[in-house]
Amino acid sequence: MQTLMAAPRQNRLLARRPLVLVATLLLWATGALPARAQIGSERYAAIVTNAETGDVLMAASPDELRHPASLTKMMTLYMAFEALREGRLQLGAAVPVSENAAEMPPSRIGLLAGMHLTVEEAILALVTKSANDAAAALGEYLGNGSEDRFAQMMTLKARSLGMSRTVFRNASGLPDAEQVSTARDMALLGRRLMRDFPDRFAYFSTPYFRFRGRVAFNHNRLLQEYEGTDGIKTGYVNDSGFNLVASARREGVRLVAAVFGGRTSRERDRHMMALLDQGFTQMGVTARPQAVAARRTLPPMLAGAQAHTLGAGRVARLNHGPATAALPVPPSHAPTLHLATSKPARSAARVEQGDTDRNVLRAPPHHASPLRAAAAPKPAKPGKGRRG
Repeated sequence: MQTLMAAPRQNRLLARRPLVLVATLLLWATGALPARAQIGSERYAAIVTNAETGDVLMAASPDELRHPASLTKMMTLYMAFEALREGRLQLGAAVPVSENAAEMPPSRIGLLAGMHLTVEEAILALVTKSANDAAAALGEYLGNGSEDRFAQMMTLKARSLGMSRTVFRNASGLPDAEQVSTARDMALLGRRLMRDFPDRFAYFSTPYFRFRGRVAFNHNRLLQEYEGTDGIKTGYVNDSGFNLVASARREGVRLVAAVFGGRTSRERDRHMMALLDQGFTQMGVTARPQAVAARRTLPPMLAGAQAHTLGAGRVARLNHGPATAALPVPPSHAPTLHLATSKPARSAARVEQGDTDRNVLRAPPHHASPLRAAAAPKPAKPGKGRRG
């Protein structure tokens, strides 16, 4: 390995992308290199945190800007839950559907302009189908008719929660070059949803719900495939790759983790399960039988790569974020949901995520600063309030 790394070409690769080389060598040496792995790619980032203390157990590029895609809907839901708690919103309130909301690209629940849906129906549409039309309608409703105004409110709330690098431009996560976040910020948002709304967090484990004769399934497959998972949200647009924030609890230990940049939803899910396995092991939780873990093969490369790359700032296991109060474990009972009484047959073909891939999202220009944009939010546009 020393000879290989001493070669001039490998030195150049190491200088440009140390995590890729170190992780690749570690995986190659163990014979466990997964197909099409995105570890170390430009859009990859990950973090695993202790949900109760906020301590970071492992991380890779946790503070690098990434496109959140439908993870954005976590903040849309945070805003809705806060309005419900403060009495400004009721679950049964009728949310009007504007032309703007009705024209949102997939994933959708088929809303038409002039229709109404209840606040709870909108919540369920977001946590299961990741419906962009429902997200836009709810955002407009909470933003007094303007999704742009609501996005400003989302960004301001993000700052108040300690999400220092996040900027929101819409309620759905549909492509916008200025809509950015980080793995650390999104994991923090997951923890705050759990802590601040323990009576609402169970919405994120909803397996499916019926809306006007149609069944919407939850896109988060970890709910069925990883023991202890109870939420929370998937995301995808072209430039983000497949993203996921997940919460899981075993033997009284709860973890919240975020992964950005999977090439496929399956790759992302397996990587998330491997990171959660490592996190639980660090916390002293008994490992599950090999038969359960066999579907996700990933050696302990984050810990191994750290010694080689920490100086380059690519991997960190230190918690650079602000201290966060301990989080209570959400109650095991779920809120009253309007669900189907019997589980219907599931279609073999299903859209994985609630964002469209029809628009290739271009990165923001290097001279643009999303943080400056957050400090001075754009004024709300008249009329529909939809960014073009």
